[in-house]
Amino acid sequence: MSKKDTCDIYCYDEAKVKRIQGEMQKEDISSVSQLFKALADENRAKISYALCQDDELCVCDVANIIGATVATTSHHLRTLHKQGIVKYRKEGKLAFYSLDDEHIRQLMVIALAHKKEMKVNV
Repeated sequence: MSKKDTCDIYCYDEAKVKRIQGEMQKEDISSVSQLFKALADENRAKISYALCQDDELCVCDVANIIGATVATTSHHLRTLHKQGIVKYRKEGKLAFYSLDDEHIRQLMVIALAHKKEMKVNV
């Protein structure tokens, strides 16, 4: 951050700050932060991407897709499940995972589109 990136004097719009702080208190920003934290791990992002490509995948398929052990993959899937990113169903001894809802797919699509846009604008 350089001198150009900051204000030269300290002043703020008190009404605007209070309005936004009030709105922020109504939202569950902490949960949003936890959602992004879960997706920030590269393997969990890969899992989410893979589940965007196919509606449902077995844990073993996911492990092979991301190049990890079944144990490591299961750990990541549990984390994603706890955050409400994926859901699962059991079929005999197999566990199949899918995205919990369309919002996660949209987040991945938007993030990838943003990254492609950033490369073009650089």
